[in-house]
Amino acid sequence: MADETEERPGQPERGPTFTVDELAARAGLTVRTVRFYSTKGLLPPPVIGPRRVGHYGPDHLSRLALIEELQRQGMTLAAIERYLHQLPPDLSARDLAVHRALVASWAPESAEEITRRELERRVGRALADGDIDRLAAMGVLDKGTDPDAFRLDSTLLRLGVELLDVPIAHETILASRTVLLEHARAAAQELSRLFREEVWNPYRESAEDPNHLAAMKSLSAHMQPMVIQALVTAFQRSLREELRAAFGTETAKAPGAG
Repeated sequence: MADETEERPGQPERGPTFTVDELAARAGLTVRTVRFYSTKGLLPPPVIGPRRVGHYGPDHLSRLALIEELQRQGMTLAAIERYLHQLPPDLSARDLAVHRALVASWAPESAEEITRRELERRVGRALADGDIDRLAAMGVLDKGTDPDAFRLDSTLLRLGVELLDVPIAHETILASRTVLLEHARAAAQELSRLFREEVWNPYRESAEDPNHLAAMKSLSAHMQPMVIQALVTAFQRSLREELRAAFGTETAKAPGAG
């Protein structure tokens, strides 16, 4: 990893920097794919350091993960570009990780076989046995009989690694996850009910109307990113207000608080 720590205008956080090869390795992509996303405007330009070497940061890594997740959802590059351009330009790596986690929640569960060595290469750090246990408890990976091989849910990996460094008790993290899942499920159920009663049933009653049919197809294609954007915005705003009320203005402005 590069030794320098750079800060770009509008970038809300400082952190480690990577060369394009290191960035690609962390993201599980090829350098060619990273450069392709850059030429399409999906990835912000790196900071150019000594010897004209580009340096990328955690926000680039999180943005790549979000792009890959949106592609897995079936979105075209043009649709992904529109989605990314709607996001605030100063989103931190943590904010982007939240977006990606919400996008991934629409996808069917998937897992990949991975060795401990490959897992550590993917996250860019050594993992102690306690870290492995914590990731397993959060549902990021499943341990088998081989202590050096796991089944990994890659959609949760970035957030799981972030949580390893959160200075709160493991039990508190798990309790928080339970709260979030319960409320997310309740929101999903209510949104499904509204969609069924206010959109789908009227469509069925006027299924022969070609204009209504076209509108339904358009809504279906754009519903997921619209809902994701609304959920993230509402959550960040609510969290910021709660932090401000509980701890004061300065805490509410902390990185990752919205």
